[in-house]
Amino acid sequence: MRILITNDDSVSAEQLLPLIRWCRKLGEVTTVVPKYEQSAKSHGIEIHAPFAVEKIWLDEETEVYTVDSTPADCVRYAVLGMELEFDLIISGINRGFNMGTDILYSGTVAAVREAAILGVPAIALSTSPEYYGGAVNHLDEVFDYIRERKLLEMHSTYNINIPENHKGIRITRQGGSYYSDTFDDMGDGTFKAHGKCVYEARNNPTLDTESVMTGYISIMPLTIDMTAQEIYNKLK
Repeated sequence: MRILITNDDSVSAEQLLPLIRWCRKLGEVTTVVPKYEQSAKSHGIEIHAPFAVEKIWLDEETEVYTVDSTPADCVRYAVLGMELEFDLIISGINRGFNMGTDILYSGTVAAVREAAILGVPAIALSTSPEYYGGAVNHLDEVFDYIRERKLLEMHSTYNINIPENHKGIRITRQGGSYYSDTFDDMGDGTFKAHGKCVYEARNNPTLDTESVMTGYISIMPLTIDMTAQEIYNKLK
């Protein structure tokens, strides 16, 4: 299996090397990640200016390509620029959950949406900041679940969130808001966003937000089709 690893936490992400080492069990690994953190940059790409690409070594056997742009551009560069073919793209492990409407902002999730556009199966992986160092220990269980149920044969793109001390794995759909912002006046005419959790329990285990916040690993199938299908069917 040929695997591309990317993220939005940059080449400096502490869990990048552990993820690379785990993925080597699956096959040949190529790593293309942003040079600088790109959290909440969503699906932006650079089409006006050139961006720098550099090859560095994380250890004696682990080479990584850094791209001075977004996660989506990392995927685009690997597939379209390097002209490499992949069987699977893994984005993460993100330091912070990506669920509910937050996936619209997520650079981690944007990378797998770009993979879907390019026709490559892809999985986004996220966990809480508090459990950032432990989530990689659950990847055997998560990928066994995916293989046993042939999830990647049924659909190509998934968003996965891994909470600490989980109770099991659930297939979910997108929930509502998880985080929002207030804006702090810096006193010099500038304002800085200040995040806060706005999750409200809905007692609905089908939602990714509800499942993760109550201790379950969430596996949610993603689609790039933004058509409001029910309305389309009425309008046509």
